[in-house]
Parts: sequence; C-alpha cells; structure tokens
Amino acid sequence: MLFRQFVDEDMGCGSYLIGCEGAGVAAVVDSSFAIEQYLAEAERKGVRIVCVIETHTHADHVSGHGRFALEHGVPVRVSPLAEAGYPHEPLADGDEIELGNVVLRAIATPGHRPEHTSLAISDRTRADEPWLVLTGDSLFVGDAARPDLAVGAVEGAACLYDSLRRLLELQDGVEVYPGHVSGSLCGAGMSSKGSSTIGFERRFNPALERAAGPREAFIAHTAAVAAPKPPNLQRIVGLNRGPWVARPCELQPLAAADGLTVLDVRSVAAFAAGHVTGALNVPLAGSGFGTKAGFVLDPAERIAVHAASAHDALTAAARLHAVGFLELVGYLSQPRLAATLTVFDAPEPLLAALAGRQHLLVDVRDEHDVALGSAPGAVNVPYRLLRSTDATASLPRDRVLVPICESGARAAIAASILAAQGFEAWPLVRGGVATWRAALRNTSTANV
Repeated sequence: MLFRQFVDEDMGCGSYLIGCEGAGVAAVVDSSFAIEQYLAEAERKGVRIVCVIETHTHADHVSGHGRFALEHGVPVRVSPLAEAGYPHEPLADGDEIELGNVVLRAIATPGHRPEHTSLAISDRTRADEPWLVLTGDSLFVGDAARPDLAVGAVEGAACLYDSLRRLLELQDGVEVYPGHVSGSLCGAGMSSKGSSTIGFERRFNPALERAAGPREAFIAHTAAVAAPKPPNLQRIVGLNRGPWVARPCELQPLAAADGLTVLDVRSVAAFAAGHVTGALNVPLAGSGFGTKAGFVLDPAERIAVHAASAHDALTAAARLHAVGFLELVGYLSQPRLAATLTVFDAPEPLLAALAGRQHLLVDVRDEHDVALGSAPGAVNVPYRLLRSTDATASLPRDRVLVPICESGARAAIAASILAAQGFEAWPLVRGGVATWRAALRNTSTANV
C-alpha cells in the first residue's frame, strides 16, 4: 500500500494520496488547490493518479479536483447527494474503488454535509478488513464535525449522531485519518495530531462519548455551535460544486496601488514602521492566514498584495487562491509607505495610557470568547466585522482605540482595518486580555 498524508498547516486541512505501488495506480482524497505536491509524490513513487475523490463539497477551501480534471484528465468521484455541477462518477454508500490490492469502501456519514462520505481502506495483501479509515469532516482526532454549515444545526447534529455510531462499528485497531487538524473552523476541540485509532477515540474523544449515549442529549449539545461561519462559505461551496476551477494566472508586479485594496502580509512590526495608506495587515507568518484574510476581504474588491519579497507575495497568493480569492490584481513591487502605526508591545504602557481616559479598549474577539471574560471597560466588536460601517458606527473618533484580543494577532489586524477607516488605533500586539488583566491586578496590588 502507498499511503501519504498531506497537511496544510495554514488551513489545518488533511488530504491523502493512496494507492498500490505494485499496480502503479493511486487516488487523491480531498485534494487541496495546490495539486503539485501530489503529482510530485506520485512521480517519486512511480504511480499514476487515476482518480480524485471528494468526501464532501468543502466550504473552507477550494479543492484541486477541477485542476486535476482540466490539466490531467483525471476523473472525479463524489456522492450523488453533492449535486455536483461538473462531470463526475457517483460514489454511493457501499461502493468500492479498487487500486490494485488496495480497496476503498464508501461509508455514508452525513452530518457535516448531507453528501459526506468516509472511506474505509483495506490492503488485501494483509486482510480484507479495513486497516484505516479516512473520516473527512465527520470524525476528528479529539472532536467531531460542525453540523451547521450546510443545514440547520439540529438536523445536521441528528445525522452526525447516526454517522458517528456507524464509525464506532469499526474495530478499535482501525486507524483514523481526518480531513482536518487543529486550526480549522470545522471543530473547536480537535487535536493537532494527524491520526488516531477508533479505539483511542472511543475512549477519549468527548464527541464519541456523547454519541455512545442518548440521541437527544447529543443533538442538544452538538447543535449549540458558537463559532462564526466563514463569510465566504457559500462562495467556496459554489466554486467546489462546479464548474471546475482552473489554475489562476501567476501574480504580476505592480507599480502603484491606486484604486486597489492592499493586503499587507508583512509582519506587524514592518507594517507599523511604514505601509501604504489604507492597507489591511494580515501577516503571512501568522497561523490561519487564509481564514483571517477571508474574514476581512471582499471577493468583489480588486486586491493587491504587499509582501516582504516576491516569494512571500506568491505564497500569499497561493493561500488566497485556496480560500477563493482567485483574481488578484498583482503584488506591489515598490510601494509608497506613507502611513505608520503606533503599537503597545506590553500591557504596562497601555495601563498608563488608559489612566488618561483618552484611549478606549476594543475587544476584537468573537462573542463566545468575550463571554468567558473580557477587559474591564472594553467594548466588543469582532475584528471580522470591523469593515462594516454598522459595526463601527458607535466607536468614538475623538479617542484612541486600542484593539485587544487573546495574543495580539487579531488586534493588529483590527487596528489596520480601523486605521483604514480613519480611526486612530493602537493595538496591544504582545499579549492580550489575560496578560492585560494580570498587569492590572499587579498594579492594583502594588498600589495597596
């Protein structure tokens, strides 16, 4: 058996190359848009990719199945329930795909989406029983799928309950390889570990523990989803449902940013030292770059990238393509850096500034994070909403706004958005609510 897991560290997505080296054939499961990695591995192993399989229509990243079909003539298999608008071969419950001695058996596991399909994989040179299972977005290591992205949360949770119980019918020794690891919006409690076993998850996965219990309790708990839905969810689903998405043109250098939305992907420090007026800052080096960019950009905008190098610009473009921003104008080669940004790099200077009452804390985390505790006196506007004038209408323009989050990453993004709208914004970029509250307690104790 040929088996290789690929993990997109930015998106937290898992994809797979599976095949039989003896027969010289392989399939790709849940392809990312960057298909070059699979082609390179297939060439290295001396196999031919004969099939691309989608466990479901992805909502968080653009799949590479269209590129495989358009550039290499590889057929695509997906459940009929996906209602795909591209040529495909149906993959129904119980169907088997033979790749030499390796067999992939489809297991319908709806819940995350109605068409969701897991794949039990056997190596017949060893046994007919499954050796491992690709669970897609149904079962993760340490968690289970979100049920609210395709249908109502209660309906999705009810289907997921049945699907998880079906996966629990597999033997304890069957290895579990999911479609996501931590960093994805598809589950809050998932591990960064890329694999597990049915037996270990049966014992230590809270979602599976609930699935082994009463149906009503599982549905009530699972349907209570607090995390926000990605704003480009429906657009990405539409791109993945069809027609096929081709490879975009390579990013070209630009001399000026007139009339463009500039996405500055450099570090916060570089952005603070000098940036294009009105630019938005989402650092490429931070985790979840594509997801964060998707929250603050509008697909209808004409977008230019400002990066520290041409290489970083191309990397940023690839990650933006993966979340559906396919028509980038180019990257800035010699931009005019006319604006700067003041930052708080420790909580103590912020405490001193707040004493003068000319600053206002803005907690830019989501509501479910804020509910667990915020900074005294802070107003809450999630960073993902700050480009909306409705969200910022109540923010004062005669005070310095101080975005604050958990670690500083979202605060810096928020400050760039506010600055682009004409606010004076100085983010706390090292530490967040917890470190600020600790500094406040220490100061209070010292003054006693």
